[in-house]
Amino acid sequence: MEKINLEEKFRLFNEYWSPKIIGEVNDSYVKIAKLKGEFTWHLHDNEDEMFYVVQGLLTIKFRDKDVHLRKGETIIIPKGIEHMPVADEEVHVLLIEPKSTLNTGNVINDKTVEKLERI
Repeated sequence: MEKINLEEKFRLFNEYWSPKIIGEVNDSYVKIAKLKGEFTWHLHDNEDEMFYVVQGLLTIKFRDKDVHLRKGETIIIPKGIEHMPVADEEVHVLLIEPKSTLNTGNVINDKTVEKLERI
């Protein structure tokens, strides 16, 4: 067991929309990611998804509303709910998701990361 310094971990990479594994809790990965721009409309058929904003302002678009998350705020998106993250400026997030979660959910495109890097 060792402590994890999120600021140090975020300094280890620059790419956007490419989650990195920083740990495991039971059958879930603890991940961090840098986000900027619009992502992809998608949903996760079998997994809930949690976003915790470490830095910046993240908008999660749903078909019927937008939710704005600031530093220190979190949202849990139940499986089956279509959503699209948007970051006008660089945002740092912490994610806790089942190991089976694909970042683009039911969509496969150029933002899909099938093999996650552990940092």
